[in-house]
Amino acid sequence: MKKLIALLLAVLMLLGCTAALAEDKYGPIYDDWSEKTDEELYELAKAEGGELTVYATSSKMLKAEKGFEEAYPGIDLVIYDLDQDEVLSKCRIEAETGNITADVLQAKDVNGDVFFDFYEEGFCTAFYPKDICEHIDEGLLRYGYPLYASQSFWYYNTKAFPDGSPINNWWQIIEKNEDGSQKYRLFTKEIGQETAYLSLFASFIVNADQMEAAYEAAYGKPLEYTYDASSFEFEVPEKNAGVEYLWRFSQMKMTFIGDGDELVLAVHNSTAEDPALCLASGGKIGNRDESGYDIAWCMGLAPYTGLQNCEYMYAVEGGGNPAGARLFIRYITGGADGKSGGLKPFQKEGNWAVRDDVESKWNPATLAECGAIEGDLEGIYSVYLDTQDMWTYWLAKNPNM
Repeated sequence: MKKLIALLLAVLMLLGCTAALAEDKYGPIYDDWSEKTDEELYELAKAEGGELTVYATSSKMLKAEKGFEEAYPGIDLVIYDLDQDEVLSKCRIEAETGNITADVLQAKDVNGDVFFDFYEEGFCTAFYPKDICEHIDEGLLRYGYPLYASQSFWYYNTKAFPDGSPINNWWQIIEKNEDGSQKYRLFTKEIGQETAYLSLFASFIVNADQMEAAYEAAYGKPLEYTYDASSFEFEVPEKNAGVEYLWRFSQMKMTFIGDGDELVLAVHNSTAEDPALCLASGGKIGNRDESGYDIAWCMGLAPYTGLQNCEYMYAVEGGGNPAGARLFIRYITGGADGKSGGLKPFQKEGNWAVRDDVESKWNPATLAECGAIEGDLEGIYSVYLDTQDMWTYWLAKNPNM
């Protein structure tokens, strides 16, 4: 009996250690680098050769080169403007061939594939500077170290709807008139090919209870489930409001446009008699001021407007200047006091600072006030591929497309 009890205790201890190890992969994770100051990292960076290479997914990162080199003389900063797939594939190839060029990566993670399929494999690491992280909500540090946050919005025409957004609920987007015609013309990128948008729809499946409550709040009656999951080889949850929304949305008449500027232009060209909505990144609101478009965000949608998507900064494992990499990450995210100048290129309407000591005064509201929620990347990752398969299959059956 004593041996059995000892064995059971050993198993329980092992399970506890395993759970602890599994939890340790989530941030913030502090190490010796986390405590170092800008001055300490600068001296180490110069000793490591003074060269620093950044693979970035935003052309705005290029604007940081001059300021960084002026702040830290002797360090030669080289920034490559690439798309997301190029950043990750180049880093992977360099690691596998042992010919590592990059020191820093910028990448967005909206469905967990960077964290679970790339970061965990050891190609890069999240550097958490402790003094700066004290100014960032710990929930935003779970999957990496964020540069800034953004979200996608539905846009409406302000001339057609001078009193404000015509919708306050996701279910209203797919409403139909009494004659069966759509209430709104819908413009979007192809959902199944756009990671950020498909992740948003996957989040509805994860948060099915919220989607169901949003329907009842809008129409005062329970949601009727109409989707047929029998054609899929994987298990589709029964009576899931997120799946029901995906099915209904996939059967709407939509116009797919790959360029965000053209999406908001379509809304600008719409009228009250023939209203349109489009789904696009928050940054496309800039066309309102730059081009005079009659557009605005639909904010405060139930159950939530969108996901709080973060751009993350990573230090490359095996890079030639690890101290320089961390010095640059500190600089680009504002430095010790938030005033380094590194954040300036990213301070535009549609982007939000994640630090509580940097005010996003260029935006009309906070992300929370807009209706954004922090993305559950673990949950989204678990259903993302199934969501993509369901969307693709059902879209092919759409009689309107």
